[in-house]
Amino acid sequence: MQSLGLSYPAADRRPVVDLLHGHAVADPYRWLEDATAPETVRWQAAQDELWLNHAAELTERYRLRARVAALSGVGMVSAPMWRGRRHFFLRRTARQDHPILYVVHPQQDAQALIDPTELDPAGNTTLDHWQPSPDGRLLAFQLSRGGTEDSTLYVMDTCTGTVVDGPIDRCRYSPVAWLPDGQSLYFVRSGQVQLHRIGRCDDVRVFTREASYGLEISTDGRWLTVSAANGARNDVWLVDVSVPDKPEPVVAQQGVDARSAVMVHGGRLYAVTTLGAPAGRICVGNPSRPGFADWTELVAEDRDAPLTDVAVLDGPQRPLLLVARTRHTLAELAIHDLHTGERLGDVPLPGLGTIGSLTTRPEGGHEVWFSYTDSLTPGAVYRYDARTRETTLWAAPPGMVDGPRAETRQLVYRSGDGTPVRMLVLARPGASGPRPTVLYGYGGFGQPLTPSYSAFSLAWVESGGVFVTAQLRGGGEEGDEWHRAGSGQSKQNVFDDFVAAAETLIADGWTTPGQLGICGESNGGLLVGAALTQRPELFAAAVCSAPVLDMLRYQYSGLGAAWIPEYGSATDPGDFEHLLAYSPYHHVADGKEYPAVLFTVFGGDTRVDPLHARKMCAALQHASAGSRPILVRLDQDSGHGASAVSRGVALAADMLAFLGAHTGLTR
Repeated sequence: MQSLGLSYPAADRRPVVDLLHGHAVADPYRWLEDATAPETVRWQAAQDELWLNHAAELTERYRLRARVAALSGVGMVSAPMWRGRRHFFLRRTARQDHPILYVVHPQQDAQALIDPTELDPAGNTTLDHWQPSPDGRLLAFQLSRGGTEDSTLYVMDTCTGTVVDGPIDRCRYSPVAWLPDGQSLYFVRSGQVQLHRIGRCDDVRVFTREASYGLEISTDGRWLTVSAANGARNDVWLVDVSVPDKPEPVVAQQGVDARSAVMVHGGRLYAVTTLGAPAGRICVGNPSRPGFADWTELVAEDRDAPLTDVAVLDGPQRPLLLVARTRHTLAELAIHDLHTGERLGDVPLPGLGTIGSLTTRPEGGHEVWFSYTDSLTPGAVYRYDARTRETTLWAAPPGMVDGPRAETRQLVYRSGDGTPVRMLVLARPGASGPRPTVLYGYGGFGQPLTPSYSAFSLAWVESGGVFVTAQLRGGGEEGDEWHRAGSGQSKQNVFDDFVAAAETLIADGWTTPGQLGICGESNGGLLVGAALTQRPELFAAAVCSAPVLDMLRYQYSGLGAAWIPEYGSATDPGDFEHLLAYSPYHHVADGKEYPAVLFTVFGGDTRVDPLHARKMCAALQHASAGSRPILVRLDQDSGHGASAVSRGVALAADMLAFLGAHTGLTR
């Protein structure tokens, strides 16, 4: 096949057909699932050459790379994590590829503990997770290499920087809960909760059923909370670890269609739950009788503002509960009485944007720290003092940038079934007339898209484009019901919301089909794949990054089996019908004119296997009747999660240059 002077690599269409629930389903590119097969290696090598030749013709590529790098030059700083009189934080300057983890000991300056670049000058090692012991003398941390996210756990003495335990493998993003002695910790290995004693090899399995677990220890070290996720619901147990020998888990919530986060503070159980409250409410109970039937409501649900986080301030003055919510994606932070739940006021925030997790001193106090960002403001850390009721800047990002003048506006439009949906439009002040536009979305797993500083979007706007983020069903922008309305057998709602956003932007004069590009990553890649196969005439270009695209076989690779609660399974007859109805790979049709498409994939991706993009790319290259290119960009040494900043900058610039070239973006 040929397109725009491109000669696509040969890709055999083989007669592979599955009989599923009475349907004959063709899968001609099944052979591309095996990345190590000689024919796949040859195909990928030819695709690499094709992409590099096309990339060399993208005239804005290096200018955009320079601008994304410059706009990323603010670096980053995280909110502090306090342990005793020590605190820990991450910080990255403009010249650093990875954040460095620092500790501040009493009466001392910040000391670098873990610098991934120092460990691996090639930049392929990432710090995945870290958790200090109760007194901060020891640090459990996890490293992975090559983007695989297959973490290995170590323990370090924070005074000397010496590794005193580990390596312990198969600890992918394991939570860690330290016991008060600072010599024992609970962690997750191979999907099982285990108890580890520093320096010993006799780990005890506590929960042996493989699951995605969360762990939390109470401030007094007595109560361990264990949660096991299952889509939009979870099971929760409480364990009294002060009991000698083998403490028994007690059910707080099991087999209930709700998600709850439980913590114990001051001898009282607090539950943030969607049980009977899709936007979340706060209940209290007795840790000795943790079952949800014994919970009583402390703070009621606000249906228009999903609850996102809580923090306890129990200093010498009135004990307080801080409650973070997002109202139509904009953060709010309310102050409540800890014992009665009465709302007392609001924490002043720096603007209309997004706040990160709330951090406090475990032993109590009057202070809370959080990060803040919005579409034009780089992330900084703020401190709220309950005594003075003031919010002040605690740590600014280490770099300064000269960003573009831009403005944001939130628009409401209606999806195909009449549901009101919001989108955030970022553009130069006074921008008028149809402009090259990027429409970005995710719409899955209850994850909200809230305003945040992005060198990617700002570089596009600075170049004269419009960048739009759609807050689709399937995400968490409007609470649990919003998520459920775009998951499972309702997944088509997400694609309808996205298409309606595109149609609204065109109808309102923001852009035209010839100037509209779409972009999404991971589950957002599924969104892009569905949009370009269902409504190809609406879009000029598409970037589909680390996508899920074969919805009949997704569960057999990467972490796909864990997504069955979100998508459903083709082994179920009812789910099969819905999955086949939108599976992008199965809806590529011969003779259609498709947008220009760039798939970006990562050789170390252990979440979403690049096989999805390979198969879809081959199918589109075979089927497309148009002249727009269908390409795949492989970064062999990166993965689905965090990577070196320089790699991210190069990827962002290539995506923008591709979108710009095929939507007519000019400065």
